[in-house]
Amino acid sequence: MTPARRPPRPDLLARAELLAAPALDTSVVGELERITGRPAGRASGTVPEGPFLYVGDTLPRALRTGQLLWFHSVNAGTDALLAAGPWPEGALLTRTVGRMGERIAQYVLAWVLAECQSVPEHTAQHAAARWRRIPSELAAGQTVVVHGTGHIGSAVAGLLRACSLRTVGVSRTPHGVPPGFDRVVAAGGDEERAALAEARWVVSTLPLTAATERFFGGARFTAMRGASFVNVGRGACVDMAALEAALRAGTVRRAVLDVLPDEPAGPDDTVWQLPRTVITSHSAGITADEDVVTDFAACWQAVAEGRRPALAVDTGRGY
Repeated sequence: MTPARRPPRPDLLARAELLAAPALDTSVVGELERITGRPAGRASGTVPEGPFLYVGDTLPRALRTGQLLWFHSVNAGTDALLAAGPWPEGALLTRTVGRMGERIAQYVLAWVLAECQSVPEHTAQHAAARWRRIPSELAAGQTVVVHGTGHIGSAVAGLLRACSLRTVGVSRTPHGVPPGFDRVVAAGGDEERAALAEARWVVSTLPLTAATERFFGGARFTAMRGASFVNVGRGACVDMAALEAALRAGTVRRAVLDVLPDEPAGPDDTVWQLPRTVITSHSAGITADEDVVTDFAACWQAVAEGRRPALAVDTGRGY
């Protein structure tokens, strides 16, 4: 087990100071105190002299020291944390997932069904006070390709499969078929290209790493023969110029983007002019306070028992 994955030693954890980010709600801080059995200090820029654990959304540079035993992120994504500077050697990093998988799966299903029921077209007709019958489309039996077969991807695939869609997962290193998927193919090969050509919807749940930056570029968008693209992973996984070209060429039918390479998008940002595209404000899977408490408690129990928490992040891989 590498130092970045090893749980803090019990003796260090027993005397570690608990710090909470200023933005954390007082009710959450109270739960953290109950779980750890110690009072929480509010991070103020002062570096603790002894070992400490910190719960928050960002890790200030001043606290990236050898005294940091463990940082628990209130968010699921950790790419920004790891990109902000060298990760303290040996410090454990855990994250909050909570019911995010359910929330994101519901988001994806909502847009799939909205497209099947021609909701955008009906909305435009209403705005124009027009009456015209628009046929619906059945989702059942159609293929959705989900890039990313982890917790989020499996949740998305599981809900869509329950609606009788065929679910194909794409993974860099397929190991069996995770729950929710009919089959899984390797990224970058002929099987992925064939799956993209067959897909009615393509969903990205990818984290942002060196391997996934601009993962969706011209080659993948060209392979989609009229699929709709939904991104609930990370914005920088998409080459936006390639997506725009695919939308204008018709190889991508529609796009639903909950994430963008640069957020938030200002009113003058050209992303608002992308054809047949809906942009939502990174809100598909917002974590709730109860998610933070539940996941921190599970991580605390694992660490107290000398186990690596299931929500630990491999800081080398970035997820």
